[in-house]
Amino acid sequence: MQSRLDYFGSPLAGKVLRHINSAGKAVLDSALPAEIQELVKIRASQINGCGFCTDMHTKDAAAAGETVQRLHLVATWREATVFTEAERAALELAEQGTRIADAAGGVPDTVWENAAKHFDEEQLVALMSLIAIINAYNRINVINQQPAGDYQPGQFG
Repeated sequence: MQSRLDYFGSPLAGKVLRHINSAGKAVLDSALPAEIQELVKIRASQINGCGFCTDMHTKDAAAAGETVQRLHLVATWREATVFTEAERAALELAEQGTRIADAAGGVPDTVWENAAKHFDEEQLVALMSLIAIINAYNRINVINQQPAGDYQPGQFG
């Protein structure tokens, strides 16, 4: 597979990505646990069919110490016993926020209330923002058919 265009080599894309990356850095520096951030990025990327982001975030999570077992079970987190209640709440919010067009009423109150049991207001802001950011990255890469498999952990800094 070859990408439709050299998005990463485009001056305009560079400007766009700088802004998205700045938003991502704000979330990365937040109090939302890094492990949860990676799980959310992986799950949204799986749902969106973004091989590039799934490759990146599974490798980054593994490099940060995430277990192979948990990485394999992210797609089936509901049935897996290896995730905490907070992680489950974040994964559910990520799924509902990613599949927002599938639900006429948006993200259900029950999903939000469950997340609010585990995260304070600043963490919820970070979680919502992260879901929006990873969905933006996923859409760019899926539209461009960005190939997956060659990412090296930390490649983008």
